[in-house]
Amino acid sequence: MNISNNISSLSANQTFLNTSAGNVANVNTDGYVPKDTRITNTSGSPQAITRQADDNGSAKSQTDLTKEIPDQIVSGGVAEANVTAIKTQDQMFGTLLDIKA
Repeated sequence: MNISNNISSLSANQTFLNTSAGNVANVNTDGYVPKDTRITNTSGSPQAITRQADDNGSAKSQTDLTKEIPDQIVSGGVAEANVTAIKTQDQMFGTLLDIKA
């Protein structure tokens, strides 16, 4: 994996977290139909695809906190792993430049 893939993954996970945060913010909004974000790996780069979730016709908010909260925790871990990979790659490039100099 290279830095551009890590950055694409961070961007996709940011979209995922933004969508989830919007769903949680509307948990008490009557008739709210949440959005659903999936992260796919198309053309070798992570990408977020967001769509409206299926409407079950409920008059109450259809946001499921038992889905949203764990998804946010997992996405935070993915972001942390990508940041760590970017830092490691940066350190490696720095070491290579020090060796070359």
